[in-house]
Amino acid sequence: MYIESKAEGIVGPARIGRVIFSKTGKSVYYRGRMFHPVQDFKANYVDSETRERYWISGCKKDGTDALYSTTVEIDDDVRVEYWTTIRNTPELKEVKSFRPSGKYSR
Repeated sequence: MYIESKAEGIVGPARIGRVIFSKTGKSVYYRGRMFHPVQDFKANYVDSETRERYWISGCKKDGTDALYSTTVEIDDDVRVEYWTTIRNTPELKEVKSFRPSGKYSR
């Protein structure tokens, strides 16, 4: 999944990582944190403990997950799968981060 922090505004650090959904499918768990759905400006989840806002979504095949340019880090446990299965670019399987231009480049 694509996970971008919105704690400091509409642009924040982002990650590609594996999440676990709750039994109801509404809450998301990532790296020991629990996120609950929320309807907010440019955010769709909130950290249940810190109340920080996040955008969490499935990864796009073309890599245009971010609305604005930001650095995207890829977790090691999903890196090969991300580049080979989702992006269909196995030659990039060693790349650990990238900076997409974003849907709304500044």
